[in-house]
Amino acid sequence: MYIALANDGRAAEHDFSCLKFCLSGGAPLPADVKRVFEERTRVRLLAEGYGLTEFSPVATCNPHTKKARAGSIGLPIPGTVVEIVSLEDGKTVLAAKEKGEVVVTGPQMMKGYYKRDTETAAVIKNGRLHTGDVGYMDADGFVYLVDRVKDLVLVGGFNVYPRHVEEVIYTHPAVEECIVAGVPDKLRGEAVQAWVKLRAGESVSVDTLKTFLKDKLSPTEMPKKIVIRDLPLPKTAVGKLSKKDLPEEEGIVRR
Repeated sequence: MYIALANDGRAAEHDFSCLKFCLSGGAPLPADVKRVFEERTRVRLLAEGYGLTEFSPVATCNPHTKKARAGSIGLPIPGTVVEIVSLEDGKTVLAAKEKGEVVVTGPQMMKGYYKRDTETAAVIKNGRLHTGDVGYMDADGFVYLVDRVKDLVLVGGFNVYPRHVEEVIYTHPAVEECIVAGVPDKLRGEAVQAWVKLRAGESVSVDTLKTFLKDKLSPTEMPKKIVIRDLPLPKTAVGKLSKKDLPEEEGIVRR
């Protein structure tokens, strides 16, 4: 169901009384967006699901009950197997709470990319579809996404997940948009950099923002550089923030 929103962000004047349960997909669902949506529409639950085109397209979904878990993409749908495998060998299935690549199998999995055998072999291995997403599974089977494999930042041998850093930056009330990515660093291999667009009428310095983040991020996760931009951050054709364009604008080439 498509729900219209007024230009000021409030729910348009529609009767939402018929809504009991809504699903969110296509991008991570921030906790604040979930809260505001449920308050303004009075829908009982807005829950996350997860899928990809190669999986036709749903793999997991939260239950439409109080058992739904905020921050999780839910449980595997019937007939679907979700596993977390080692980022090092791509094969070893990891235990609960261990972070690795999310791989899925099920009857809705594609046979392959049309006439692209090399690309197909890169994502379908041992009968599993490798999603390119990093995540973990809790003891009850709920799946949580951490980041994309290709977006991981390796800082002095330690993995930093840009999505986590972005979520922390978004907790500052003046921040409207944020992108975090890795940039080359002579000392540590890579360093974390953040690009931020502030809300209209807000004014926050880089030093103030770093002070805000200091007790919320580890020294490895702390952005070495924060760029505050006046213009909106670049987006893809479907409206998602683009991690690719900003580094390219500054001539940054990742490993």
